[in-house]
Amino acid sequence: MTRPLVKPFRPEFSSGPCAKRPGWSLDVLKKSSLGRSHRHKDCKNKLKEVIELSKSILNIPDDYLVGIVPGSDTGAIEIAMWNLLGSRPVTMLVWDSFGADWANDMQLQLKLKNLDIIKVDYGKLPNLSGLDFKDDIVFNWNGTTAGVCVPNGEWIKSSHNGLIICDATSAAFAMDIDWSKLDVGTFSWQKSLGGEAGHGMIILSPKAVDRINTYSPNWPIPKLFQLKKNNNINLDIFSGSTINTPSMMCVEDFLDVLNWSDEIGGLKELIKRSKDNLDIIKDWVSSSTWVDFLCEDLNNLSSTSICLKFTDTKLTPESLETKNIIEKNIIKLLEENNVAFDIGSYRSAPPGLRIWGGPTVDNDDIKKLLPWLDWAYYKSLRDIDI
Repeated sequence: MTRPLVKPFRPEFSSGPCAKRPGWSLDVLKKSSLGRSHRHKDCKNKLKEVIELSKSILNIPDDYLVGIVPGSDTGAIEIAMWNLLGSRPVTMLVWDSFGADWANDMQLQLKLKNLDIIKVDYGKLPNLSGLDFKDDIVFNWNGTTAGVCVPNGEWIKSSHNGLIICDATSAAFAMDIDWSKLDVGTFSWQKSLGGEAGHGMIILSPKAVDRINTYSPNWPIPKLFQLKKNNNINLDIFSGSTINTPSMMCVEDFLDVLNWSDEIGGLKELIKRSKDNLDIIKDWVSSSTWVDFLCEDLNNLSSTSICLKFTDTKLTPESLETKNIIEKNIIKLLEENNVAFDIGSYRSAPPGLRIWGGPTVDNDDIKKLLPWLDWAYYKSLRDIDI
């Protein structure tokens, strides 16, 4: 194939940290409260504004608590597990590597005795029917490393006795989440909106708050994970007083992208931008002879972490090493040409590509990327003489 001439304006298609919002520049950080104590009222007001804007844009119920916590989404979901699990049986749904990590921690760190792990291969979604909602249920809304997401929250019973705990990090701000179905939600600033790393957010329903107030796990909880003060939930965390010192530069950056989200039309427009990116790739995949979605059911396709697998009949199912070489060649070619960065499949996923299609990625950049993918693939075949 002829080498394309037109390149994406922004080559950042990484699945985390994700692309900054369109038009972003370092100038947005000029208002940062640098060199100030995060406990000063001006800094606390900015932290509180992050909480309030996030809650407003995501349509989180008024009686839910939203707080900023350390350690990105990993910190947020671990905080939820360490504070809330253990009082009743737990069902963990696993279809990507991060869900597997949370399951391992439940087994090896928390040593939960009544734990049911329902795990399926990459590209699949566990059977969501027949779950026992008397149990606590933990799942990822979107499997970031598999490109498979739950289609909606209709499978969650409104009258569930256990807690529904959801890692929503690559779904929040890009997918339609009914937060009233969830008791705990977590996400990080660097996913979907392209904020900077290191900060997570945790969302708690009144039922989750009641669990915290009435239950004390039988394991020690590190200071960075503690949500209690004087044996009750520490409400200060949910009004801008963070557990540890946050980066006020990162706070300013995230405030910028939250305000941008609000200005362009809020959640509805964010979801549309991401869905449009997926639709563009779907049209391209439907006519491709060498690639397909890793996700087996199109109803469960992620619009953010769009994962592709090699399906060219020239490549036998057994040619894993060849597929790995092709993947590396494609990544190298695209990076050398300043076309796309960091789009290789996750290290434990099948060989292929992973393209971030979240709302901070412009539709035109996705369109301009696709001819380059074809060119890089067929050039890679020639380079290894297939």
